[in-house]
Amino acid sequence: MKMKKTLSALLIAAIVSSLAGCQSDSKVPAATGAIPVETSFTLPTQAEPEGGYVTCRPPVEERLFVSKAVEAKIEVIKKILTNRRLAWMFENCLPNTLDTTVHFDGDEDTFVYTGDIHAMWLRDSGAQVFPYVALCKDDPELARLIRGVIMRQLKCINIDPYANAFNMGPTGSEWATDRTAMKPELHERKWEIDSPCYVIRLAYAYWKQTGDDSIFRTDDWTSAVANILKTFREQQLKDGLGPYRFQRRTERQLDTRCNDGWGAPAKPVGLIASAFRPSDDATTFSFLVPSNFFAVKELRNAAEILETVRLQGTRELAADCKALANEVADALKEYAVYDHPKYGPIYAFEVDGFGNALLMDDANVPSLLAMSYLGVVNANDPVYMNTRRFVWSEDNPYFFRGKVAEGIGGPHVGYDMAWPMSIIMRAFTASNDAEGDAEVAWCIRTLIATDAGTGFMHETFDVNNPRHFTRSWFAWANTLFGELIIKLVDEGKVDLLNNL
Repeated sequence: MKMKKTLSALLIAAIVSSLAGCQSDSKVPAATGAIPVETSFTLPTQAEPEGGYVTCRPPVEERLFVSKAVEAKIEVIKKILTNRRLAWMFENCLPNTLDTTVHFDGDEDTFVYTGDIHAMWLRDSGAQVFPYVALCKDDPELARLIRGVIMRQLKCINIDPYANAFNMGPTGSEWATDRTAMKPELHERKWEIDSPCYVIRLAYAYWKQTGDDSIFRTDDWTSAVANILKTFREQQLKDGLGPYRFQRRTERQLDTRCNDGWGAPAKPVGLIASAFRPSDDATTFSFLVPSNFFAVKELRNAAEILETVRLQGTRELAADCKALANEVADALKEYAVYDHPKYGPIYAFEVDGFGNALLMDDANVPSLLAMSYLGVVNANDPVYMNTRRFVWSEDNPYFFRGKVAEGIGGPHVGYDMAWPMSIIMRAFTASNDAEGDAEVAWCIRTLIATDAGTGFMHETFDVNNPRHFTRSWFAWANTLFGELIIKLVDEGKVDLLNNL
């Protein structure tokens, strides 16, 4: 470890679980990651909408895609839920991506908007359709749509593995003047580790659910994995600054990079540099810890696919993926943990390899809070549990508590603006016991009480006045809320939901 309050190598070995499935035999006393449920404020009460709980979905004829499996799931859960407002919000939110953002050509290409921004982010599109993957076996047409998302994503990576967002065609964008290697197919070219990771995550989940390996028998797949691997290697910065730089004319500090577009100095230690966070804000220290954990998991998933499908010439590519995953995992063990004076060992948000660490969390996924949701750390990892308590506290500079609610935000929107996504992630990562159930109940109550009467999730809301919010059409958060409710129902927590 090369951080303030250095930990011994023995202690690191005992407490650090670098990934799910790679957990050390920790002898550290068991800790709890439970977050106390705040009771110092009163959540606003939402009146029943005028006219009752009538669906806010587009008319059937205006929906961009209708899945029989998704519709069946909505009907099943609506019958189970006696909380009318929760059932209404679930019906509005779960299908929002399919209703309003997917453009499927019926064959091998699906373009997915984020909502009110008509461009396709690799991260958002992968996350938006992910909750539907489990339903693919019951709906071949839905499986074809998701296969089309993956095929489009692979083509995007092969156009430019450094880009985060793409146009439907070579139309150019408002960011064409950014000082980076823009192409007309790109909407934006912010290098973010999580972007390609989300592509592999979706492809892997689709494969596991459907058994369809045809995607992996294409040149697009092998080229995309090779491009991802090459980009990750370049951004380890072992051979200098690498080929990527980015600057933008802007008044927003985190919309551009310092040092003539190269970013802050980072010491090559085996970690992968990320110029930007999942929020699309620039990193302060280049080694973004949650995203490096994500890269380890998805490199291993890519290797498993390559080894299973066994195409000619891919054995070496699989070995390279595993080698890089192991190198980054080892570097995380040495550089990602900070000995906090209050919480003990926690994961830093960003580090630079020189011994500096940024202690915070941002609501966007991958975040420190969301790491167990993504399966990149074990939920029982003592360091993660310490981190979970830290990030949902006023010791995290981007945790906001107001008159009516609380949550994690970030510099992307600013002070007092909590992201519903952070509250959803708190519920996803709660333990399966009485303390965890109390957290889940609080989270669902808060999400219901802060929708501003719209029946949808938003990008952010003001913790003092939830009727002040950003983005009325943000499909990722909507679908993620639907995914959470399905999970809770599947886990037998119907009584918890109905007794809110």
